[in-house]
Amino acid sequence: MNSDSAAPESAPTAERAPLVVGLGLRPDTSAARIVAAIREVLGECVIGAVATLDRRAAEPGVREAAVLLGVPVLAFAAETLAGVDVPNPGRRTRAAVGTGSVAEAAAILAARAPLTHPKRVVDGIVVAAATRR
Repeated sequence: MNSDSAAPESAPTAERAPLVVGLGLRPDTSAARIVAAIREVLGECVIGAVATLDRRAAEPGVREAAVLLGVPVLAFAAETLAGVDVPNPGRRTRAAVGTGSVAEAAAILAARAPLTHPKRVVDGIVVAAATRR
C-alpha cells in the first residue's frame, strides 16, 4: 500500500479510535447477552478492550464475549475502582461489590481517559465506554 492509499476500514482513525468498554454484570451472564448489550449501546464502534471487576473478568461469558469481539479483558480490583471519580455511582453496587462503580470506573481506568459513553443498563448489563488515549 502506498502513502496515497486510504486506510483499511478496520484501521482505527481519530474518528474511530478504539473504545474501552467497561462492564458491570452478574455472575453467569452469557457472552451473547454481553455482546448484544455492548452493540445496543455502542453500535458498531471499534472496541479495543473490555474492562471489569477482577472477579467478573474470569467469568466464561466475559471471556467468550471478548473472544467474539477480538479484544482483551482488563481486570481491576474493587479497591482500585473505588478510587475513581465517576458521574453515576450506585449505592447498590457499592453494597454488593465494594465500589460505587464498576463499568464507568473500569472504562476510565483502562482507557486512561474520561467517559465518552456514561453507563447504560441493557438486559441487566451495565455498559460504559471511554476512548483510549
